[in-house]
Amino acid sequence: MARIAGVNIPTVKRVPIALTYITGIGPASARKICEAVNIDQSRRVNELSDAEVLAIREYIDGNFTVEGDLRREVQMNIKRLMDLGCYRGLRHRRNLPVRGQRTHTNARTRKGPARPIAGKKK
Repeated sequence: MARIAGVNIPTVKRVPIALTYITGIGPASARKICEAVNIDQSRRVNELSDAEVLAIREYIDGNFTVEGDLRREVQMNIKRLMDLGCYRGLRHRRNLPVRGQRTHTNARTRKGPARPIAGKKK
């Protein structure tokens, strides 16, 4: 079981697919990492040597913000918007959609399950 950036990546999957299990690394970034470290993209994680895993780990540490650091940075950005009191910050504070989506209908993921209104009859 290879451990990169504090995440146990699956051993039977191909290297670019396994790297996407790390928060902050998507398919394009995973391919770029494989090219930079000179690892064939068709190889599986369990076929990698310890030196190759170490090279991947060092490249990610040097060039990407991943996992806990990324989550912390995103949370700090949201907190900054909320402290400023700007429109986006107010939407975050009220737990409503931030990017201009409609809320008259839909937005149930953000707002939670629908609550019945007392006294409303069909």
